[in-house]
Amino acid sequence: MNQRLVIIGASGHGKVIKEIGEFYYKNIVFLDDVLTKNVSGPVSDFIKYKNDSDFIVAIGNNEIRAKIFSLLGDVNHATLIHPNAYISKTAKIGKGTVVMAGAVINADVTIGKGVIINTCSSIDHDCIINDFSHISVGSHIAGTVEIGSNCFVCAGATVINNLKVCSNVIIGAGGTVINNIEESGTYVGTPTKKI
Repeated sequence: MNQRLVIIGASGHGKVIKEIGEFYYKNIVFLDDVLTKNVSGPVSDFIKYKNDSDFIVAIGNNEIRAKIFSLLGDVNHATLIHPNAYISKTAKIGKGTVVMAGAVINADVTIGKGVIINTCSSIDHDCIINDFSHISVGSHIAGTVEIGSNCFVCAGATVINNLKVCSNVIIGAGGTVINNIEESGTYVGTPTKKI
């Protein structure tokens, strides 16, 4: 671990990640192409920090986060876990993933790279959360569920146990998934239906 963390993205999500980063890093730098307040430069300036910094992409949009992650190439992608999250000793968490305060990740969970496990969400035993997905605030993923890549499980949604959700799916806020989702798209309601 380096002494400096470079956060790509200085919006609200970036602010939350900065507060987690402060538990682990003495020096934190923001890079952003849109915002300028408290920002050290554009994203392209990452090259200046490449050899002596850890990086995390603080962009909530899954697709943009994946593109920037790829743009950064072989930098050291940090994995940030809030001290008030519970992580099972048998869980595996990929590079560039962030786990927010109050989140619970139980036994034998596998989480890919560039994933967001947001505040007070829970991932139960034997789940797989694939790359660049976002499990939003207060969402609950029951045991033995697989969430595909680039999925967005919105605030307060629930996926019951033993299901598979394919890639590129949005599950609307408060939705309840009770069947496998095999087609990309947006699903809302209780039980969820594609819209």
